[in-house]
Amino acid sequence: MDIELRSMGQVKLIKLRGRLNLGDSVDRLRETLDDLMGSGDTRIVLDLCEVPWIDSSGIGLLVKILTSAKQRGGSIKLLNPSKFTVQTLKMISLLDLFEIFQDQQEAVASFA
Repeated sequence: MDIELRSMGQVKLIKLRGRLNLGDSVDRLRETLDDLMGSGDTRIVLDLCEVPWIDSSGIGLLVKILTSAKQRGGSIKLLNPSKFTVQTLKMISLLDLFEIFQDQQEAVASFA
């Protein structure tokens, strides 16, 4: 899992590359997100364009961080999730929890 972090104003954009599954990839993303939340960054866009696979531990992490961000007045938005990711979230009735965007600028602007 490759994690690239950028700031766009008050929003943090995290671009992920690779499979988001149990083990190192979920652990590394959790550490990155915990660090951001710990320093007060709760407006986060996760770019999932290059994430072909996400398992239950990855989905669990997404739900956990969304809950944490919302409790702190922020949110997590998903950018370009794969068809597999969308179908998986829909199948387990979690798709409605997330705002999903196809355009980076729209995702960032949605925090205004």
